[in-house]
Amino acid sequence: MATFNVKSSLFASVLAAIGASVCCVGPLVLLMLGIGGARVASLTALEPLRPWFIGATLLFLGLAFRRLYLQPQACEPGAACAEPIVLRRQRWIFWVVALALIALLSVPWLAPFFF
Repeated sequence: MATFNVKSSLFASVLAAIGASVCCVGPLVLLMLGIGGARVASLTALEPLRPWFIGATLLFLGLAFRRLYLQPQACEPGAACAEPIVLRRQRWIFWVVALALIALLSVPWLAPFFF
């Protein structure tokens, strides 16, 4: 079984969240830039895949959470990962990324309130 480290799990969850929100955030950004028409309509073709991307995002966030909070740290003494400040920074970055991803995933449900 492959082991996932925190960085790869967070990176994978960011990619999955971008994939999940490209059908909704993409057209919104393009319209704000003044680009419209067929280009915007073509981005909604990924809408059927959105639940799969959301699931992948939550899976990878869960893997990163498990690695940071539930699994004991296996570090050699003197290694960078043995420092408590490193774990604290990793947890802080995890929560910043997790909150940003949740905000990105919630755009399709919150967008009608702004239009």
